[in-house]
Amino acid sequence: MKLYEGISTGISAILQEKLRSVLTMLGLIIGIAAVLAILFIGDGAKLIVKQELDKYGGQFTVRRNHWIWIGNRSIPNRSNEHLIYDDVLAIEAQCPTVESVIPSVSGDLFAKVEGGIAKWVEYDGVNSNFPKGMKWQIQQGRFFSEDEFYEHRMVCVIGTEVTTELFGNQNPMGKEIKLSLQGGKPVRFTVVGVMAKRGKSLQYGFSWDNIVFMPLTTAQDRFTGKNHVNYLNIRTKDSNSIEKAVDEVKTVLRKRHRNRDNFFDISLHTAAVKELDKISRIITIMLGSIASISLFVGSVGIMNMMLVSVSRRTQEVGIRRAIGANRRDIFLQFLIETLVMCSIGGLLGIGLGIGTGYACSHIAVKIVKVVPHWPIVISLQWIVVSVSISVFIGIIFGLYPAVRAS
Repeated sequence: MKLYEGISTGISAILQEKLRSVLTMLGLIIGIAAVLAILFIGDGAKLIVKQELDKYGGQFTVRRNHWIWIGNRSIPNRSNEHLIYDDVLAIEAQCPTVESVIPSVSGDLFAKVEGGIAKWVEYDGVNSNFPKGMKWQIQQGRFFSEDEFYEHRMVCVIGTEVTTELFGNQNPMGKEIKLSLQGGKPVRFTVVGVMAKRGKSLQYGFSWDNIVFMPLTTAQDRFTGKNHVNYLNIRTKDSNSIEKAVDEVKTVLRKRHRNRDNFFDISLHTAAVKELDKISRIITIMLGSIASISLFVGSVGIMNMMLVSVSRRTQEVGIRRAIGANRRDIFLQFLIETLVMCSIGGLLGIGLGIGTGYACSHIAVKIVKVVPHWPIVISLQWIVVSVSISVFIGIIFGLYPAVRAS
């Protein structure tokens, strides 16, 4: 029997028993759809976490410890050692695997503009490499320059939320904002740029768009009164050299701070990704196991239908044998029919899985309100696996009916 003849016969058999065929394939369709939807949503969750970590401008963070461990207990960190901007310059100069270092001092300020409109905002004192290191586009205007950084200039770049609430539909470029600590004297800043919309931090809940960015030097002069830096976000040139970069940074900081390394802490952003992968694998295995039961039930259903079909088509088999068909032809006919049914079920399952994935992503956004968009990652790899599973099921569960028929 030629392949196209077997496929044509298989499709004809399915069309003759439409309702029974659909009901038989239902378990297979639902099983494959469930597995794919789980995988698409899970890969989407990984993408969300990766995008969230990218917002922090690096693969690891260095910050001064507020508490240090002595034996099995923690005590306040009373060390006189603090991170300063010279540490940034030393790391950039002496750590060959480091691409960028973004220092930060931050806090809350009261912002007011001409006309009396005011609101509380967060401020972040950073260096001029901030947009590149954070992979953050500028929507309007520009970021402050290196000269403005070293000259302690009173310039700022604002988020879209600050722009909308303080300036409305007006162009904020060149306008002044008065910024002050609670109960403090207002300081006039000139707006030179607006950052692109970035949304909320999933980890900490603050809005990236409600921040006023200014030179670190200016923030230290006007608001903190110290040359200390709260933390450093560090990005490596190569994602495979993170551990080497961490060792390089530790070496530089020890050298600069009298061989002391207990006053700072290094946290790897990749640790969160690994933990998510672990949780995701567990959830996928659990839900995948449930979905596989549906696949198994559907497969048994297909085998039962083919056995019934064999018993009902005994006369047809006899006629085919009488006109010259051999046992191999009969075997291939019923095996190909099973493969056709499983392939159709697999394709319908893929379509339903994609649709279910999109539906679940919309539901997830409603439940997890801090996520404005939950992407589904449609991977060709998983689609190929699904088709392969369908064909495998067709072969395994079609063998017995085909042998019976022949």
